[in-house]
Amino acid sequence: MTKEKALDFIEQAEKDNAEEFAYIESVARFNQEKVLHAFRNNHVALRHFAGSTGYSYEDEGKHVLAKVFAESFGAESAIVSPLIASGTHAIAVTLFGLLRPGDTMFSASGMPYDTLVPVILGDNIGSLKEFGVTFDKAELLADGTPDMLAIQKVLSQSQKPAVFFIQRSRGYTWRNSLSVAQIGEMTALVKKLSPHTKVVVDNCYGEFTETLEPTQVGVDVMIGSLIKNPGGGLAPTGGYICGKKQYIDLIANRLTAPGVGVEVGSYQSGYRDYFQGFFMAPHTTLQALKGALLFRSVFSALGFETLPKKGGTISDIICSIQFDDRDKLIKFCQAIQSCSPVDSFAKPEPWDMPGYTDQVIMAAGAFVQGASIELSVDGPMREPYIAYLQGGLSYEHIRIAVRECLQCIA
Repeated sequence: MTKEKALDFIEQAEKDNAEEFAYIESVARFNQEKVLHAFRNNHVALRHFAGSTGYSYEDEGKHVLAKVFAESFGAESAIVSPLIASGTHAIAVTLFGLLRPGDTMFSASGMPYDTLVPVILGDNIGSLKEFGVTFDKAELLADGTPDMLAIQKVLSQSQKPAVFFIQRSRGYTWRNSLSVAQIGEMTALVKKLSPHTKVVVDNCYGEFTETLEPTQVGVDVMIGSLIKNPGGGLAPTGGYICGKKQYIDLIANRLTAPGVGVEVGSYQSGYRDYFQGFFMAPHTTLQALKGALLFRSVFSALGFETLPKKGGTISDIICSIQFDDRDKLIKFCQAIQSCSPVDSFAKPEPWDMPGYTDQVIMAAGAFVQGASIELSVDGPMREPYIAYLQGGLSYEHIRIAVRECLQCIA
C-alpha cells in the first residue's frame, strides 16, 4: 500500500472514531483531576523523591507514593514497590498472602494468563497446589461475559472459595476485557452469597480506562504492573497492590517477611519517576486507547477481525487483530518493531519464552524493557494467530506506526 493510500485509511478511521475519541478524552480529564487531588491531599513534596538504602526505615517517599495510589484508586491502603518484579509477581504475592492450606481459589474468568498457571498448579516449584490450595474456575460465556449462573452455583456451595479471582484483561483469548460494571456485578453477588470470600482483581491494562476502578465497586484487592498504565511510561520497574487494609497488611508480610511488611524495602534510585509516571498515567493511557481504536478501525476496514468492536465499552488498552496466518502475525510484529524508537533494526522471531505454553513472538522497542504501556505487540504461535497490540506513549507515534504497518503488510 502506498503512503498516500495508508493516510487515507487513517484519516477515515479518525473520522469514524471521533465520538469514541471524545468520550475517552473526557475519561482522561476526569482521571487526571482525580490523581491531581491525590497528590495535593497527600502533600507530595520534592523530599519524597529521594531514595533509601538498607532497611529503609523512615522512607517517607515510599509511604506517600502508596497513599497517592490508594486515594486515586479509592482504596484503604496500597503497596507500591520497585521490588515487585512484574504483574505476575504481584499476583503471586497476593495469592500467597491471602490463601492458606485447605483453601480454594476460584477464577471467574476461566484459566488465568499463561504465566500465572505455574504459580497456581505447578509441580515441584512451590506452587499454591503444593501448599494445599485447590483451584476451580468458571469459563466465560461464548460472548466473553461472566457466567453468573455458574458463579452463583459455586458461591452457594457449603465450601466457599477463600479467593474469588477475576482477570480483567483478555490475556491470550479472543474476548473483550471485563468492564468495571461487570466486575462490580460479580463482586456484589460474592458479597451477598459468601461475605468472607475475598475478591481479587488482576487489573493489568485496565487502569484509567474508565472513571471507576474495581476497588471503587467493592473489590477487596486490586493488582497491576507499573510498566503498564499506572507507570505512565516513566516507571522503570515495579508493581502495585491496593485494597482493604487488613488484606494489604497480610500481603505485605508475604512481600518481605511476616511481621516486617512494607516497613522495610529500600530503593536507592529514588521515586521521582514513579510519582511523575503516575501523574502522567491518565494522559498516557489516553494515548494508548486512541492508538488501539485507530489500529482496530484500520485493520477492520482491511477485512481482519478485530477487538474491541465499535461502540462497545473500552476497558483496557489492548487491540486484538486476528490474522489466521502464522506468517502474517510474524510480519505484523516485525513491522511494529521496525517503527520503534529503540532497537528498530531488530527482527523479532517466535521463541520459547519462560512461563508460556506456546512459542511467543514479542515486539517492543521500548525505553523500559518489555514495557507494554509503550507501543508493543505480542502473540502466541497458535491458531487463529492473534496479535495483541497495546500501548504507545504518544498518539503521533502510533499514527506513524499504523501508516508504516499498512505500507509493509497491506
